This record gives sequence, structure tokens and C-alpha cells, in this order.
Amino acid sequence: MIQKYPSVLLENAVNEFAKLPGIGRKTALRLILYLLRQDDAMVNNFSHSLIKLKQEVKYCSVCHNISDGNICPICSDKSRDASTICVVENIKEVMAIENTMQYKGLYHVLGGIISPIDGIGPADLEIDSLIERAGRGNIKEIILALSTTMEGDTTNFYIYKKLAPLNIKVSMIARGISIGDEIEYADEVTLGRSILNRTLFNESYRM
Repeated sequence: MIQKYPSVLLENAVNEFAKLPGIGRKTALRLILYLLRQDDAMVNNFSHSLIKLKQEVKYCSVCHNISDGNICPICSDKSRDASTICVVENIKEVMAIENTMQYKGLYHVLGGIISPIDGIGPADLEIDSLIERAGRGNIKEIILALSTTMEGDTTNFYIYKKLAPLNIKVSMIARGISIGDEIEYADEVTLGRSILNRTLFNESYRM
């Protein structure tokens, strides 16, 4: 059934909101009607924050995490263990792992995982910059915290093979928890333990 709207402006707004992931047209309409009931100041602040985010947000030149400056607060924190890098798909995983308060190293955000069916290859991800970081001589361990899907495992293995000549310890967080796109929903205790109980990649791969 085609939804009819009393206003073209309302329909256009619903169409735009419905483009967001996980937002259907009914939810989009509910959100738009909620905003219409708010005062101008609230709506202006809402829209201004999105425009400002899009125009001014930066990506860390070291780990590619979202940042307000050229280097993110984690990479610039001298108290962090700069010899350990945790490799994740996107910033949601960084936030989830940070919430555990169990990891004190640095991160590297790939921006996705290898997925030929989606046309995403190694060159589309921040893998070369990871190998470059690892080759600088001060990195002792690379922790792979990618999704336990075929694409995630493919990416893990590709990175492992690229790192092999550097003789750096490569480990994986313990399996058996929701990771990848669902790592943000894993409870902090379980996720924290999976990091502390990580295993060597070559041992995990044989399993």
C-alpha cells in the first residue's frame, strides 16, 4: 500500500530519513513528526550538529579513527602501549573495546573487510598503512579483532601473510563472542576477557 502524505515537504523528509540504515518509512515518519513538534532551536541544533560533523570531522592520520584533529586522542595518549595495535573494521569496534577498559594499546581502523562480492579488495582498505606502521620497528604485537565471517577470516589471513616477513606476534581475540558488526553489543566483561585471553593467529588458524 502506497503511503499518501498531506505535504510534499513531509514526504521528502521521510524519503531522506528512510535512507538511513535500519530506518523504515514508518519509523522515518515518526521521527519527522517528533521533530515537527519541537521548537526551532532544538531542530536547528540538530541539523547544525550533523552539518558541522560532516564538514569538520577528520580521520586520524595514524589509526584512521574519527577525530577532531589530525591525530586522535588515543594515538596521542603517551600512557598507551604503543607497541601493540588492535586491528578493527570500523570505529564502532574501537568504542566497544574502549568501554571494556581492558585494552591499553593502540588501534588501526581498516574501514571494512575484504569482500569480493561487494567489490571490496585489499586496496580499498587501510591495510597498506597498517603494514607500514608495523614495519617501523616499534610494534611487538598485532591483535586481529575482525568479524568471524568468511570475509573477516579472509581479511585476517591476508593481513597475517602480509605481516609474516616482519616477524611480529600476530594474535586474535578469543572466539565465541559476537564480534564484527555485533561487537558493540557484546557485554563489556565478555569482550574484555576475549581480549585478555587472545591466542596466536597461527594456532587459531590450525583450529
